[in-house]
Amino acid sequence: MIEAIEPLMAVLQSEAASSPAIEAPAAAALSVGIAAFAAGYAERGIGSAAMGAIAEDEDLFVNGLILTVLPETLVILALVVVFLV
Repeated sequence: MIEAIEPLMAVLQSEAASSPAIEAPAAAALSVGIAAFAAGYAERGIGSAAMGAIAEDEDLFVNGLILTVLPETLVILALVVVFLV
């Protein structure tokens, strides 16, 4: 069984060495997409907690707003990567 896999692995390794697995624009798009998904996932919990805190005390509005917007910086940093590619 191992003898049958060895030639296949040699071909795959030679092809992998000659070209990247994913091109630079596709990698940049993937990084922005994953960053946006992660920011949305983080905002889900932060937003509900912030709304609960604001319902208890209206003076916490600014803190809740800042904490809700904070994960969006992740997407902004990912967009910087797109413009560097």
